[in-house]
Amino acid sequence: MRIDVLGAVRAFRDDGSPVPLGGPRHREVLGRLVAAEGRMVTTETLVDDLWADQPPARAVGALRTFVAALRRALEPGRPPRTPSGVLVTEGPGYALRLPREDVDVHRFQDVLARARRTPGEVAALGEALAAWRGPAYADVTGSAWAERERVRLEELRAEAVELRARLLLDRGEGSGLVTDLREHVAGHPWREPAWTLLARALHHTGRRADALDTLRRARTTLADQLGLDPGADLLRLETDILGGAAPSATWTGPGVPLGPRTTVDLARTLALAGGDALVRSRSDRLAAITAAERTGDLALTARIIGAYDVPALWSRADDPAQSRAVVEAAVRTLAALGPHADADLTVRLLATVAVESRSAGLTPAERDRARDAARRAEALARDLGDPALLAFALNGVFLQSFTRPGLAAARDRTGAEILDLATAHDLPAFAVLGRLVRLQSASALGDLDTASAHAEAAERLAAATEAPLVPLLTAWFRARVAAARSSEPGGPSPATVAAHYRTADAALRTAGMPGLHRGLLPLALLGLRLLHGRPAPADLRLDWGPYRPWTEPLLLLDQGREAQARTALTAAPAPPPDHMQEALWCLTARAAVRLGDRDTAARAATALRDARTEHAGAASGLLTLGPVATYLEEAERYADTR
Repeated sequence: MRIDVLGAVRAFRDDGSPVPLGGPRHREVLGRLVAAEGRMVTTETLVDDLWADQPPARAVGALRTFVAALRRALEPGRPPRTPSGVLVTEGPGYALRLPREDVDVHRFQDVLARARRTPGEVAALGEALAAWRGPAYADVTGSAWAERERVRLEELRAEAVELRARLLLDRGEGSGLVTDLREHVAGHPWREPAWTLLARALHHTGRRADALDTLRRARTTLADQLGLDPGADLLRLETDILGGAAPSATWTGPGVPLGPRTTVDLARTLALAGGDALVRSRSDRLAAITAAERTGDLALTARIIGAYDVPALWSRADDPAQSRAVVEAAVRTLAALGPHADADLTVRLLATVAVESRSAGLTPAERDRARDAARRAEALARDLGDPALLAFALNGVFLQSFTRPGLAAARDRTGAEILDLATAHDLPAFAVLGRLVRLQSASALGDLDTASAHAEAAERLAAATEAPLVPLLTAWFRARVAAARSSEPGGPSPATVAAHYRTADAALRTAGMPGLHRGLLPLALLGLRLLHGRPAPADLRLDWGPYRPWTEPLLLLDQGREAQARTALTAAPAPPPDHMQEALWCLTARAAVRLGDRDTAARAATALRDARTEHAGAASGLLTLGPVATYLEEAERYADTR
């Protein structure tokens, strides 16, 4: 018999065949007895652990049923009325009786204990680590005992990874350690031994520059984020490598306080650089949050989640799964902290929910939650009087302000306040955000001179603060200006404008912002063609991305496929409340008129009425389909002719 809990709870017979353990409660009972390490667990304790909120009236009877089913599964050949030899009744409870080597978690702990005393156990330690299949008791969710065990065992696992690396490096081995230690540092960024061991492994393989870079990153990350000084081992290792000496063996063993650390500061810096650095920053941030949650320290987790106050401009997430994970972590932490939490932490968590809940991909309930978080964060930040905190909260207000078409003027007021705060209190990243929000708003209102002034000011700020993403956005804005001018006497030709769009698109392609980039060029080219009364682009290589449901009817119509266009229009949902909502409603209105669908034309007209003075798609600051009024009047005329 073998039982594994380093991952999901499971059991195997001696021949390797799996034991059918039954449902989640059966596996939880078995896991709880494994965690007791052979000690008896009372019936009362098991009931409390299985039903933390309110045990049912027949909880003890249900527990006995689970135990009986487990006994049949674990010992299928046991004769009736014969006492179990594996899951035994003992006093007022139950205990699991198996040799320690037959339970993976006990085997792991025993190997680790031996390796602490005997360097020769390094091979066995590697095998024990390889037995991990995921978090301990992975399928036991919502149970306090399992969460405590996960935290405890994760700490032992981290210690084992570091002990194995130290033993191998001390023996002059370790050429294959770099990848494992990079992953370990990402998952446990506040463990100083992890950083020193990674640097040692890099130096061991002849990568002196990479080792020094790792130590510099460690010093920045460990010292700056939470105001804690790097330890003597890390500083001594850096001195050894700089001086050309062979790095001495260093070890911070069990019982030495490791202290909370995070990679969030580094992630914030990388996020502003764009490209691969931006992609990496998202990964580092999520790893830091996951590691913080493992500690069980709620205040630390809240600080880690809320420290990533990187300004956000676009209403579509670049990595929706990551954004959702961050939001759920923030919501969990808010709930656990309760109503008496520190106000600063509460604002940061609420603002994170608002900023990361990008409106284009949310359910109605998630949108309501995000908008409520934005309102609460703003109100609390105003009470606290912290300019940087208020700017962060207002970023969430901005991203949750796309509730319906026609709100460019309201967003401009938010952008103006962000800009004023940032200018008065030396917050350069938020000053850039304020300028870009105001650029978008002026673009939406057709005020291209004001928008151009904001673009130039944003570029000056970007040059001073090393923000390379800004020129990519302003290049798109200038292509949008050229598109508007192309319909005026003496303006650029449509071919020239299309070339501007394609150049801007090529630069944006590697910026690490797929939520912004995908589908943008085809939509811009479609807008340009609509401005000039030409059919939609027919290039099959164009990726329409998230905008396809609203562009498809016009694409099909221009190919002469009216029946398919009608089906596509019927299938298209209401446009999401994001930067492109006016554009998508205008496309819906145009297709409805061309297809003779009065109901859809009337619905589009109702949605667009408050945006009459704005320009379709121009709220993005990146493209335009022309004045909303053109599409609105066309839809109103058609809807009124029945």
